[in-house]
Amino acid sequence: MSNIITHPHEREINMRRWSVPSQLALLCLLTVTATAEAGSGVAIVTNERSDTLSILSSDFEVIRTIETCARPRGIHFSADRSQFFVGCADDDMIATYDTETFELLGRITGVPAPETFDLHPDGKRLIVSNEEDAAASVYDVTTGELLAEFLTGEEPEGVQVTADGRLVFVASEAANLVHVIDLEKGDVIRDILVDTRPRRFALTPNQQELWVSAELAGMVNIIDVKTLALVDDIQFLPTGLRPEQVTPVDLVISADGQRAYVALGRANHVAVVDVPKREVVDYILVGKRAWGLALSADEKRLYVANGLSDDVTIIDTETLRPITSVAVGRVPYDILIDDR
Repeated sequence: MSNIITHPHEREINMRRWSVPSQLALLCLLTVTATAEAGSGVAIVTNERSDTLSILSSDFEVIRTIETCARPRGIHFSADRSQFFVGCADDDMIATYDTETFELLGRITGVPAPETFDLHPDGKRLIVSNEEDAAASVYDVTTGELLAEFLTGEEPEGVQVTADGRLVFVASEAANLVHVIDLEKGDVIRDILVDTRPRRFALTPNQQELWVSAELAGMVNIIDVKTLALVDDIQFLPTGLRPEQVTPVDLVISADGQRAYVALGRANHVAVVDVPKREVVDYILVGKRAWGLALSADEKRLYVANGLSDDVTIIDTETLRPITSVAVGRVPYDILIDDR
């Protein structure tokens, strides 16, 4: 049974109209497609304490603030990037918005405490961590139907699907485990013990390594995807800080697999890592409690959500220095950039 609610202002599109041979219709379609491919360049920030979305222009200015659901957290584009999903942790739902107009299109309801999620490569399934239910659930993004549910350790957060769509990794913060779900088998096939309080993931572009941030251990663990074994770790400690102040959360890896960026939480820094060498090459001072990260399409800009200074820092990745910090809503959590 479907549990998706369509917003009353959603525009209905009858696709059969495109079957009418019309040069004008074709021209309009091509124009819309080209616009969607180019992207607007705006960044979308979820603010979990002010229940808002902040929209930043490509010039790093807040151009719009949108009242949204209770405690918006994870955010993700649809497959064609024409829509984006927002996890509403205190409303037990996922809201769907139009990327161009920011119009609310619909809601997937009955999703227990969604925190973060990943979209399956087929573009049809959303795999969600349910923080309060110790579970990961799979939803059909079109119908809102619950397709599957997998039990995890307490407080699941990070979710990562492999490029072939077969495996899903889910981090359990309280259990210090990374759960490996085989979607083809429909089962959890491995529980990998990692360091204290695993939060987020990044896969190397070749899909050979899974990087896991371990918040209270102040490090990133590295898992071999083929063997599902823990093979290495990287420790962080910016100058002048104590180990307990370093609490890594989000991380991203460049498209060429050479560089990683790790948000170090209450250390108020982002670590820059040489991926092949597994060595820290720099630390960049940002705002308070560096949390969510997003790279621009050309990878020249890194956006950092600072949860305790209520701002977003934009970093020049060539100079590895901040360009500016922009005030947003209360406790920014996650970021999307519409530039592809």
